[in-house]
Amino acid sequence: MATDDNNNAGNSVIAKMGRNWLVILSLTLLALLAVLEKGSPWLVGGAWILALVALLLRDKSARPEIPRMLPPVVVEADDAVPESFASFKAGLAVLDSPIFILDKSAAILFENEAAEKIFGQLTTGTHISARLRSPSILDMIRETIMTGEPNQIEHSERLPSQQVFIVRIAPADLPKSQDKRYYILSFRDISELRRIDRMRSDFVANASHELRTPLASLRGFIETMLGPAKNDPAAQTRFLGIMLDQATRMSRLVDDLMSLSRLELRAHIAPDQKVDLVPLLGHVRDALVPLANELDVSINLHVPEGAVEVQGERDELVQVFQNLVENACKYGQEGKVVDIWLKTPPGKPVEVSVIDKGPGIPKEHLPRLTERFYRVSVTDSRSKKGTGLGLAIVKHILTRHRARLIVKSELGEGTEFTVRF
Repeated sequence: MATDDNNNAGNSVIAKMGRNWLVILSLTLLALLAVLEKGSPWLVGGAWILALVALLLRDKSARPEIPRMLPPVVVEADDAVPESFASFKAGLAVLDSPIFILDKSAAILFENEAAEKIFGQLTTGTHISARLRSPSILDMIRETIMTGEPNQIEHSERLPSQQVFIVRIAPADLPKSQDKRYYILSFRDISELRRIDRMRSDFVANASHELRTPLASLRGFIETMLGPAKNDPAAQTRFLGIMLDQATRMSRLVDDLMSLSRLELRAHIAPDQKVDLVPLLGHVRDALVPLANELDVSINLHVPEGAVEVQGERDELVQVFQNLVENACKYGQEGKVVDIWLKTPPGKPVEVSVIDKGPGIPKEHLPRLTERFYRVSVTDSRSKKGTGLGLAIVKHILTRHRARLIVKSELGEGTEFTVRF
């Protein structure tokens, strides 16, 4: 076999040398005829034909092949991504941020589980525009593929819920990629940060507004007492009563703001004491009986026999249930009755429900009840000396106690606030 290969190789070399000498001889003959300026047209024409034949007989390896158009090949993700990527592809799969791997045509080669949950499962090789229709994202991807420079933008998804992402794309510097370029498209959810920023700005605006109103009233009455009512004892007495109410309103507002601030500082520290809810709820009812009598409302307490203990801080839980029962008395005054139920179902969490028979709350307001300064009716809240912070304080306390506040309400049938530990 080795001898045959050597003979074939030798014959190939001889054939190539023969063809090359034929070309050289033909070109030499043409040059000689040109120098001597002699020879018949037949001789010159024959020399040209001989040279052309020699060129055609040369090794076709010297001629570049014309590439053929091949049909597009559908590749699987594992084949499209180089081996070096496989080592950390498993790590990308478990990240809680959506991740896509794109090729230079913006086709999806890989998406992790988080991306599937948010954007849906896409077939490998699908163009990214099949799912992401945002022009800003597509322009960013196109620019990075053209320039090779990383880019990022802020993008909002409105459906199925409002979400805000920082979308970033950057080239993936992978070894053994065979001169292919890959790009990592990532999404970082900043919805909670934007919500907190919005709440903070709303809080500052609302707090300023709530303080500005009583301060303006106080200033106006003081100016009146120093001016037109300077010598009018009856007007001064009436104005002083109004000023006292406004100062008390500001004091309640500042106290609630301080309570919220303290609760936020301790939100991550769970209480480690045991509190018996039976005497605690009895204390709350007794403390609010004078208010209930003034509003012509009766408070009924329903508790089981024996102790019902939960992990918590007594003063904070008193504040929670006083707030809920006081709201039930004020805003459910039409129903004339407020029921407090302490339930201990077997194998289930302890629950305390405060139920009134008032006008109820429209459903569109229920998700926002615990927001700071949120009021279903601003007029009713201020007429009942509310600060708009009571349920926000309740929410913060229950968050620290690892408990939940559940609100159920039907118009005309009353409202039920349930604390589930």
